[in-house]
Amino acid sequence: MQKKEEFITIYESHKDLVYNVCLNYLQNKEEAEEVFQDVFLKVHAKLNDFNQQSSYKTWIYRICINKCIDYLRAKNRKKRFAFLQSLSNSKLEIHSNFSHPGVLMEDKESMRILFGHINSLPEKQKTAIVLKSIEGLSQKEIAQILTTTEKAVESLLSRARKKLKEKIESSKDDKE
Repeated sequence: MQKKEEFITIYESHKDLVYNVCLNYLQNKEEAEEVFQDVFLKVHAKLNDFNQQSSYKTWIYRICINKCIDYLRAKNRKKRFAFLQSLSNSKLEIHSNFSHPGVLMEDKESMRILFGHINSLPEKQKTAIVLKSIEGLSQKEIAQILTTTEKAVESLLSRARKKLKEKIESSKDDKE
């Protein structure tokens, strides 16, 4: 199969998966679309380098997660710069841009809070919890994507759930 045909087949087979991971990881439609494009640009560019030690699905998940993480890091750098700049201008603006089309209006506040807690987790814990709880992957699949062991994934998930539970309970106490 030629590279172009192979890429088209891969794209058609994995476009929904990639978009959903991006959307669930970033919680913003526009950002998800941007990263989605970056993922497939990288898949296209690296297709000849794919060594088939894992499945296309695992390889693409890994690229997708890495692109999401890179995007968030870059976004956080911009936020820090803007924050420092706003301090020098004596203006402080805080924006919450939770925008997930699959969430009903009345649930948006709860989801914004939940995803805020998920986003505050360490990177690997966040990735593990998104892949397990939102994407529904097995621990074995997550281990392949994160290039780690299933035991390590189990530990990441356990710590992530514990931290989320603490954060949710703490935010409930703050409301009372």
